[in-house]
Amino acid sequence: MPAAKYWKLKKPGTNILADMDNLSPELLRKVLRTPTGFFAMGFGSGLAKTLPGTLGTAVSIPICLLMKQMPHLWYMAAVIASFVIGIWLCDRTTKALGVHDHKSIVWDEFVGFFITMMFLEVSILSVVVAFFLFRIFDIFKPWPISWLDENVHDGMGIMIDDLVAGLFAGVTAKLIFLAYSIL
Repeated sequence: MPAAKYWKLKKPGTNILADMDNLSPELLRKVLRTPTGFFAMGFGSGLAKTLPGTLGTAVSIPICLLMKQMPHLWYMAAVIASFVIGIWLCDRTTKALGVHDHKSIVWDEFVGFFITMMFLEVSILSVVVAFFLFRIFDIFKPWPISWLDENVHDGMGIMIDDLVAGLFAGVTAKLIFLAYSIL
């Protein structure tokens, strides 16, 4: 998919002159210093020059492993809370940057990975499989993920496609493990 289509602005009236790959380092640092930017940018992991979404997902792994120590219902409640808070975080950060779904916003990747792991018991194999499946669904965006990415706006638009990618990745991983009786 061409970069221009992937990163197109989705809401009329958004600053169409802002180039998402060339936002000033000063603006990025200023937004990162805010609590909303700090979390939305994955504690700074979203500022990676290459593959910020992949790095953001990797940074989410230790947090996810800590969360998985909770009883499953508490884990699910924490994931739901992370999603709801993420809508607000991502919306505020995207407005501060002036670009919809800037690549530095990776809280959605955190939550997408948390959702993927909701279906799985923790093991090295399950984390590796969950990581790769989530990244595949998030990057390639099969329908309906692509539709959500293109048609839902603001903070919800940033979060919802990763929620569905996480669901697809989690179900796919669970089916793979069940089919091969690995977990």
